[in-house]
Amino acid sequence: MKMHETATVVKAVRLSEGIYDIEVECKSAGEARPGQFAMIYPASKDTLLGRPISICEVKEGIIRFVFRVVGKGTKEFSELKAGDSVRIIAPLGNGYDTNAYKGKKVTVMGGGIGIPPMLELAKDLNKKGCEVTAVMGYRDNALFLNEDLEKYAKLYIATEDGSVGTKGNVLDAVKANAIKSDIICACGPMPMLRAIKQYAKENNITAYISLEERMACGVGACLGCVCKTTEKDAHSHVNNARVCTEGPVFNAEDVEI
Repeated sequence: MKMHETATVVKAVRLSEGIYDIEVECKSAGEARPGQFAMIYPASKDTLLGRPISICEVKEGIIRFVFRVVGKGTKEFSELKAGDSVRIIAPLGNGYDTNAYKGKKVTVMGGGIGIPPMLELAKDLNKKGCEVTAVMGYRDNALFLNEDLEKYAKLYIATEDGSVGTKGNVLDAVKANAIKSDIICACGPMPMLRAIKQYAKENNITAYISLEERMACGVGACLGCVCKTTEKDAHSHVNNARVCTEGPVFNAEDVEI
């Protein structure tokens, strides 16, 4: 069982409207890998539960989180300053098995707040010698993390309003730029993941998707984040898996979405 630890904020900035970037110094940073997440706990007494936030980037002794303000907990995190302390459990969940992708053409796709975990993934794949393409989807020209991603991947952008890159979604950008892949890794809203699963199946591409679910405990105890699977779980004998422990990353063919 992962233990709580007190992390120290070393950097806190606003990237764009409602999007914040914090870096925390913590003992668990060395254990983190692409696709995992942390439970971050608000100090306020009326927000008891932790908030699951994906790991954006890992540096020596530091974990970086980029998140959108959606409620009281994330609003509190957006007000953190360098030197503040915050309670976390990290790293949690199963991430991307990048050792299995060596020598492959890998396209990483992120939509909205599914973009941040793609940075550490692209970075790790780049180190392992993969040919990395990044396709990121935004609502408009309020881009974030695009310059970071360009360090590790050939970047294509899709915007809903067409203000930058391809007008439409990430798959519109893939088709418009004739991007070819052996493997797709994706994180984003459910309609995007459903479309990627279908596209991968039609084109005989292996796809790994990171599911975003509401989580209460983050460690598999509460069963509040189960998703339907194509195969029965060996322990419970039902078609369910816990996103926080068996996931959040799954082979797209293994989950019903």
